[in-house]
Amino acid sequence: MDKSDKDWREELTAEQYHVLREKGTEAPGTGEYTDKFDDGMYHCAACGQALFASDSKYESTVPGLIGWPAFSEAADNGAVKLRDDDSMGMHRQEVVCSKCDSHLGHLFPDDSSPNGQHYCINSVCLKFDPKKD
Repeated sequence: MDKSDKDWREELTAEQYHVLREKGTEAPGTGEYTDKFDDGMYHCAACGQALFASDSKYESTVPGLIGWPAFSEAADNGAVKLRDDDSMGMHRQEVVCSKCDSHLGHLFPDDSSPNGQHYCINSVCLKFDPKKD
């Protein structure tokens, strides 16, 4: 997506801008979707792309990763990209939206995950679309 910084600032809240565009992190336990387990799809708050199905959401038990929405896998449409992130004195895998390049969170190993991987995603980066009956 070709948007200017000014456009992003006008479209996103200050917190969304900080996390999505400046690679910030919301405080643990404060996000709207941390404890939400309804059926539906989680979309990028910046561009609307489908990112994570609710059936991949789980509750992590790993200290340091509790307090943010946890997903075991991304949507099957190549919705996210991974980038090496060596900031903060450690190596991590940054998770970004493949459509708008917005920062979403990080991917970590997690033995409590159904498949051993943990997409630790900021709630402010997401919009939830409930499943229609």
